[in-house]
Amino acid sequence: MFYKYIFFNFYLYNFFSQIYFVGLGSLSVIIISAFFIGLVFSLQIIKEFLYLNAISLVGSVLTISFLRELSPILTSIILIGKIGSYFTAELATMKVTEQIDALYILGINPINYLILPRITALILMLPILNLFSFITSLFSSAFICFMLYSIDPKIFFESVFYTLSNIDIFKSCIKTIVFGFFIGLISCIWGLITKGGAKGVGLSTTSSVVTSLLCVFILDFILSYYMFDKLDSSLKIL
Repeated sequence: MFYKYIFFNFYLYNFFSQIYFVGLGSLSVIIISAFFIGLVFSLQIIKEFLYLNAISLVGSVLTISFLRELSPILTSIILIGKIGSYFTAELATMKVTEQIDALYILGINPINYLILPRITALILMLPILNLFSFITSLFSSAFICFMLYSIDPKIFFESVFYTLSNIDIFKSCIKTIVFGFFIGLISCIWGLITKGGAKGVGLSTTSSVVTSLLCVFILDFILSYYMFDKLDSSLKIL
């Protein structure tokens, strides 16, 4: 009974360490990236709305773009590069140095100890990071609207809240949950099937990142098609 208690605490500590690493460890990168992506994207399209005299649509269009597509994709790409590559390299190193075999000898299931906490951490934290990315992008867009184009933040955020809907937030979170599952699964699989020495670790890490990116882009199209294709225009209420 005592050994079961020790093992439970061991697994629990490992799980929360992965949560911390994926979540808080990536938050600053997500916020900085989202801030500048919001600036650049707004810089490119706001002038077109000014030309069309459609200032009231700026916040709405940016909200739809960020919430449905840009924030989930941006957040996933950053986590693939930062977290997915790390997971693959770590597991690949354990594989080639026979540390995973040592876990079997110690009576520890590598799936429960190494794989499940990583996948679960990505599934739980990616939607939260996505929301941080979305909020940051909106504030950076409001900032550049006011500073460069003298668009009142009140007008901007009124447009945002007219278009923002719970169903879009829910679907955006569903997207990132699916992305998180496949990023974690692909990263761990490439790590576990690694063969050879340092070269094998490098090849597995590169293959993991490329496969994860392709998977996310393909899944994004499929999910967007089924989630948003049959919706009416969100601008009708304006």
